[in-house]
Amino acid sequence: MYVLFVMLIGYLAGCIHGSQLVGKIKKVNIKKSGVKNSGASNTTILLGWKFGIIVALIDIFKATLSVLFVLYILNGQGITEEMHTLLVYINALFIIIGHNYPVQMRFSGGKGTASLIGVLLAIDWKIALIGIAILLLFTLATDYLVVGVLFMYISFLVTTYLFFGIEPAMVVVLLSVMSILKHMENYRRIISKEETKLSSMFRKES
Repeated sequence: MYVLFVMLIGYLAGCIHGSQLVGKIKKVNIKKSGVKNSGASNTTILLGWKFGIIVALIDIFKATLSVLFVLYILNGQGITEEMHTLLVYINALFIIIGHNYPVQMRFSGGKGTASLIGVLLAIDWKIALIGIAILLLFTLATDYLVVGVLFMYISFLVTTYLFFGIEPAMVVVLLSVMSILKHMENYRRIISKEETKLSSMFRKES
């Protein structure tokens, strides 16, 4: 019952899309424009960094609130610490699934990067600090957000294993595989030197 509950809460939270909300206000279909991704990076490309930040904040905090809600509900339910942690990670998995495959967008959404940051912030501040630092380091060093994202997932996997053990780490493996598959087009564009660089995104004005 708890597993189904955290899966449902996670998926429904994930289906809330910042780009969809901003797109309606600006009368732009973000999913079908630019690089055809409904995330903060494509919003930045299309509408400028201010709207990109708004989308990112929505996608971050929907994930944070979902995890905090699950933590609140599970508190005092007599669940073992190991199961408690695993349920939180299952919730995190379905937040990303909801973001990437939202029912109201015909199961074609974003790539889950901002939502993963929100998950990290809610799970453990040390894991979040390491993951965000790794994201910024590799993104700034390469000028490609997708490279920073890849290494953030790697750091999340390692820190989860060190902090919580193998079962939550296996959930992160699933998250990582999903992220890699979602970003394959970005990797191809990097190879062909067609990927949009971070520096050019922030020069874009609405």
